[in-house]
Amino acid sequence: MQPRNMSMSGVVDLAAVKAAGEAKQKAEQARAEAARQGGTPPAAASSLVFDVDEAGFELEVLQRSAEVPVVIDFWAEWCEPCKQLGPLLERLAAEYAGRFVLAKVDVEANQMLFQQFGVQSIPAVFAVVAGQALPLFQGAAPEAQIREVLDQLIQVSEQRFGIVGAPVQPGAADGSAAPAAPQPPAGPHDSALALAHEALDAGDLGGALQAYKNVLSDDPGNLEAKLGLSQAELLQRVQDLDPQKVRREAAERPTDVTAQLAAADLDLVGGHVEDAFGRLIDAVKRTAGEDRNAARVRLLELFEVIGPDDPRVTAARTALSRALF
Repeated sequence: MQPRNMSMSGVVDLAAVKAAGEAKQKAEQARAEAARQGGTPPAAASSLVFDVDEAGFELEVLQRSAEVPVVIDFWAEWCEPCKQLGPLLERLAAEYAGRFVLAKVDVEANQMLFQQFGVQSIPAVFAVVAGQALPLFQGAAPEAQIREVLDQLIQVSEQRFGIVGAPVQPGAADGSAAPAAPQPPAGPHDSALALAHEALDAGDLGGALQAYKNVLSDDPGNLEAKLGLSQAELLQRVQDLDPQKVRREAAERPTDVTAQLAAADLDLVGGHVEDAFGRLIDAVKRTAGEDRNAARVRLLELFEVIGPDDPRVTAARTALSRALF
């Protein structure tokens, strides 16, 4: 099975476990208390790889995710691919030295978590950042692709949420943290981007759209603003749609580009990335002229939402080229 790289639009709802804001607040309190006592925060003081169950999920994963990205490996003793993937993830956790931590969930003993994340097959790997879960991939993926996914996770955690894992000296027996690296100076648009992100998270799509456009007017190449604008535009397009009606019309009228565009947007918001891309590539094949161009342009817009380095985008670009030429 191909890896499922992460997408900010594919966030799993963890409200039933705990709100992300509460998780971050508790983590900040723990960090302040540790600093007051001259100790190290929980994320740095404990192992980089640990088992987690339903009872400890809030403390070990949600609260910790406000300090460091938490990668979750869903596995079972009877799963042969899990036995290949698990040791690889553990080795990478040690190699990345605190940039992320690895939580291992035995699905046989933790059915509620298995269902909460909507896991369909194992091994399955997710991440939790600031209380929000991101699907990473399913199946035993190649090491090179796993590294790409982890690098993107760390980048998004730093740029989108401001979360930087505490570096840990390799081989340190006590798990003590190395001196923190100097933080780079704030960029000229950091405050504007923070306001845009807050507006997007709060559902103020109009405010988010304008804020991202303001950043791009000054800095047209700002990748974070481009990603945020693409996400806000997507959410604005789907906010008033009737999902059942849209999907019915798309099924009944496969050559109706307007129907296919709306259905593709819903596919992507629902986390069905390959379905969204495939639908629009099929529309490109079936149509011509303005309709064909509309499908092509929307597909390129959805590529922006997912990100150019995602392997699904790479595959879809190749398929689009074949459909066009």
